Amino acid sequence: MAESKPSSSAVSYAKRLVVKVGSSLVTNEGKGIDTLAVEQWAEQIAQLHGQGKQMVLVSSGAIAEGMARLGWPRRPNAMHELQAAAAVGQMGLAQAYEAAFARHGIRTAQILLTHEDLADRRRYLNARSTLYTLLGLGVVPIVNENDTVVTDEIRLGDNDTLGALVTNLIEAEALVILTDQSGLYSADPRKNPDAQFIALGQAGDPALETMAGGSGSSIGTGGMLTKVLAAKRAANSGGHTIIASGREPNVLLRLAGGEAIGTELRAILPVRSARQRWLANHLRLRGRITLDDGAVRALTQGHKSLLPIGVVAVEGEFERGDVVACVDQHGVECGRGLINYSAADTRRIMRQPSSHIIDILGSMSDPELMHRDNMVFARSRDLMAKT
Repeated sequence: MAESKPSSSAVSYAKRLVVKVGSSLVTNEGKGIDTLAVEQWAEQIAQLHGQGKQMVLVSSGAIAEGMARLGWPRRPNAMHELQAAAAVGQMGLAQAYEAAFARHGIRTAQILLTHEDLADRRRYLNARSTLYTLLGLGVVPIVNENDTVVTDEIRLGDNDTLGALVTNLIEAEALVILTDQSGLYSADPRKNPDAQFIALGQAGDPALETMAGGSGSSIGTGGMLTKVLAAKRAANSGGHTIIASGREPNVLLRLAGGEAIGTELRAILPVRSARQRWLANHLRLRGRITLDDGAVRALTQGHKSLLPIGVVAVEGEFERGDVVACVDQHGVECGRGLINYSAADTRRIMRQPSSHIIDILGSMSDPELMHRDNMVFARSRDLMAKT
């Protein structure tokens, strides 16, 4: 269950991390965007960005800001009213972050996601490619749920879950959830004076879910339970989670400096092992492609991305985002992963260099047929799922 205080925060050694801030923090308990708080987070993220860390910010607050702009004292229940509030509030939220980061010479990008974007493997690859491209350009993506189009069936429900899904998406080493509470307690400290603070725990521990309470305010939709469940989800891709107060001075900088603040829920598997296990055990094969000897060596010895020039045959009818096996010319599997092109397009570009993809297809989603980060290799054969 709970353990002693961690010796050093996971943020200190994370190269890529996701920071999620809650509605009550962004909007000063629903009064409107707290520009001072936004500027303080932007300044801290800018400093971490300068240290070489890749940062993604998941921000709540669009609905709360819309409520403030529309003069609504309570969060509505009707979906169309929530969508309207989000549409109004998203404008102010984007402007506030853009202005705050611009002061530090950092560009931002707005990314709006729904559950469908991350459940559908084709959209998943598109979102992943976009985020990686932005991070490579030195841009700080600002992610929010696309509240203007969601329905009851597809909405993520809270940005704690969204933060965990983005952590999975980009394989971040750490997820920092900033909230209006100092962390996780054995019971609600507002109701139980004997509640014990949990400084360190294991993500996915059922006992932690029992401890977690409900929503802490009328502004947001999440509570401590959603944060504990988000940590469990983030751990699926090897990400550690820190739940801390967003009102702690320089909280992100202090975490990056190794200081243990809030509750840290640690993943069991490292990022790479967790990613391989997910790819190997949770996805069904939709086809297979045969590789020449050079491509097989690149995969099995170098763990390189697969380029279309190394493909000599295509079997099955698959779409972008499906899982496809890579086999040598004797039919022995040397890897599998999420493919970036359909079977029809793969047949057209196989045996061709990546520089010819645009000429052949008219567009190019990715230079690789299968990126190494979306693959599990034969060296990890014990992870391979039987299909």
